[in-house]
Amino acid sequence: MYVTGRFPFLVALGALPVVLLSVAGADAWLAAAGWIVLCLLAAIADAAAAPDPRAVRIERDIPRRARRDEPVRTVLRVRNMGGRTLRLRVRDAWQPTAGAPAERARIVVPAAEAREVVVPLHPRRRGELASEFVTLRSAGPLGLAGRQSSLVSRGAIRVLPPFTARRHLPSRLARLRELDGNTSVQVRGQGTEFDSLREYVRGDDVRSIDWRATARAGTTMLRTWRPERDRHVVIIIDTGRTAAARVGDGVRLDAAMEAALLLAALAARAGDHIHLLMFDRVVRARVTRMDGPGLLPALVDAMAPVEPQLIDTDWDAAFAAARSLTSRPSLVVVLTAQDAPDAARGFLGSLPALTARAHVLVGAVSEDPAPVPDRPDAMDVYRSAATARAASDAALVAGAVTRAGGEVVAAGPDELPPRIADRYLALKAAGRL
Repeated sequence: MYVTGRFPFLVALGALPVVLLSVAGADAWLAAAGWIVLCLLAAIADAAAAPDPRAVRIERDIPRRARRDEPVRTVLRVRNMGGRTLRLRVRDAWQPTAGAPAERARIVVPAAEAREVVVPLHPRRRGELASEFVTLRSAGPLGLAGRQSSLVSRGAIRVLPPFTARRHLPSRLARLRELDGNTSVQVRGQGTEFDSLREYVRGDDVRSIDWRATARAGTTMLRTWRPERDRHVVIIIDTGRTAAARVGDGVRLDAAMEAALLLAALAARAGDHIHLLMFDRVVRARVTRMDGPGLLPALVDAMAPVEPQLIDTDWDAAFAAARSLTSRPSLVVVLTAQDAPDAARGFLGSLPALTARAHVLVGAVSEDPAPVPDRPDAMDVYRSAATARAASDAALVAGAVTRAGGEVVAAGPDELPPRIADRYLALKAAGRL
């Protein structure tokens, strides 16, 4: 049972008779108690006369997947299984991060009919979002009170990473076409394969002249080379405690996912094979042996439910799991945040075994320094000093990674995905991948 706003208004109407009775010398307290009891009886009778809200069947129409920060349309279908018309207020019990509206929808459902309620969502968090029940309120004929019931009706939606870095994909694909098209690599090197023959043009490298083809054609012919395909690119995303640190409007793990998705989309277009591993002390997500149009859906679906774990990452186990994905990786991209020399000892100790087998690129998500005001206070000074100390520690770790045979790309959450993609293209252009 519940009461509406009319009930306190009805109780307040009894204030005037109580005041008049007190002026006339009557017992005001007795009159007030009698009026309240009368109002309660009226409310109870009104609730008893209300149709039973449990005499309905709830059906849902919810998309299986949606992207974070994008609107989603879900539908509740309320079917009246009773013999009376229902005047209902409906609330779908989504969790707050689903972004469901706070107001309750009003519908009238005649007997043996159904009505639909549109519940728009605007999810603000990745992962599985669910609504376990639907609450219905059926008002009585007087509108003083009614009957309320919560019906179990589970609905769920998987919220995927937003992949905002896809805005950088067209420009990187254009550069990839330059490498793999009319302006192929002209000089053969490691990581290139023969593409085609064309006529020599002044300024071309004479080392690429094909003398046998020149003799057959009667004109100077030049060999062109293009980056090799079918390379194996392994992406390792650290899901340990450092991935939970906030940078910008999100956490480091979200920025690492954006970088992984952009690199995977680019490398797939280049004809390479992508392997993904998300790891702390156990495998949180794994995608391998997946190529073609199904690659990106598989990646975002695997990433969606993963959250940072407040534990230190076991890097020996992580690199061993990465080696199980492919026996011959050409490029290993480790997306982590090793910005404290003491905490990075385990990572640095395990890194040489990986750099001996493949080219290793370490992508680190860093926080952009906050601007210092013209007249800083004590808090600004402390914040600036902490930022400088963090940058110094990150530089020490980056130097250690370089000495171990790896390569470091450090940038803010918005700049890291395109910089990782640019480095991949540079390795392709240099014939090192």
